[in-house]
Amino acid sequence: MTSNRQYDLVLLGPTGYTGQFCAEHIVQNHPTDLKWAIAGRSLQKMEPIAQQLKALNPDRAEPDVLVVQLNATELNELAQKTRLVINCVGPYHLYSTPVVEACATNGTHYVDATGETPWIKLIIEKYHETAKANGAIMIPSAGVESAPADILAWSLVKRVREDLSSQTREINGTIKEMKSSGPSGGTLDTILSIFDWLPTSELMKSMTPFALAASAPPKTIPSDSILNKILGFRSIRDLGTVTTSPSGMADITLVHRSSTLMPELYGKSFYFRQFLSVRNALVGLAVHIGFTVGVMLLALPPVRWLLRKFIFAPGSGPRREDSMNDRLEYHAIATPEGEQTKRVFGKITYEGSMYLFTGLLLAEAAMVILNDEETIRKVSRGGIVTPATMGQTFVDRLEKVGCNIETKVYQY
Repeated sequence: MTSNRQYDLVLLGPTGYTGQFCAEHIVQNHPTDLKWAIAGRSLQKMEPIAQQLKALNPDRAEPDVLVVQLNATELNELAQKTRLVINCVGPYHLYSTPVVEACATNGTHYVDATGETPWIKLIIEKYHETAKANGAIMIPSAGVESAPADILAWSLVKRVREDLSSQTREINGTIKEMKSSGPSGGTLDTILSIFDWLPTSELMKSMTPFALAASAPPKTIPSDSILNKILGFRSIRDLGTVTTSPSGMADITLVHRSSTLMPELYGKSFYFRQFLSVRNALVGLAVHIGFTVGVMLLALPPVRWLLRKFIFAPGSGPRREDSMNDRLEYHAIATPEGEQTKRVFGKITYEGSMYLFTGLLLAEAAMVILNDEETIRKVSRGGIVTPATMGQTFVDRLEKVGCNIETKVYQY
């Protein structure tokens, strides 16, 4: 990690709910010779965080504390000081476009935890080529949205290639279980504010399956029946009954960006779908209708105004003790090109808070980039890319910190 920059990484937004988890993971798991800092707009808010980090590991030097306002001048100065920025400042569409611009312009690597697909589309259009030209590796959506789906899909595609000597035609994925103590204030505020930011018609346009793709979509794409589209639920072999996933489109668009960044691995006809597992068709129908109606209601300003009266404030969230029994499990099944008798099943599991999981995903992604940037650049060609471009190195690091990823071949 030799560099003439002052820091290896800077964590921007350490006082937020996810930012605190990320900082704690760095202190407890990353090398003690890591040169790093925390940065934000308020010194008064950051100093207690620095003291808490010191208490977690008294033998480790405290991170530097940098006061940075979110303007071009100060963000450029910050980007020039560090090899990588972990950005936990959301809602990203409101605050973080200048952060991306500064990193892309200065060749500074970058990771964040956004699930805001319309914003990712915007920054790809504006800054991908700049970042690529300047040698920056920039990975948005490296948190719960949408790293688990992306890295599981990559693992399946790799297994199909290695064991079946084939490219992958299709992956169907599902959230088998997501037991969570609830969303943070920042997550809820993001959902509401994104409807303030974009008209619903524009929001829908940016959420098509290949909205983030690096190349044209396949010429042949599996189509849903009219009945599936209306009812939402369906039964998929090896996955059971599934229905519309509220976070599905964020996962789908990111996985398709991965597949089009790495067509040599995935294949040019690859297609991915993401669902939510349910007990039966009736529950699947109820979830689908509830999600559809919910989106329609969120499009109404008075509804968003009312909801803001009841949600957590940004920066806060569920109590840590309430998150001890949280659990995440994704399942997916991959179908090889032209193969009728074999398929590959995969699952990814994590026990613990979803926000802790996001924090460690960001921190581990940062270390992969810092240690293996040339490999990632060779695979992805650089610029604004995806968690899957970090490949096996990312998988190995995640497994060491409690995230289990499995794949196996099914023969019929």
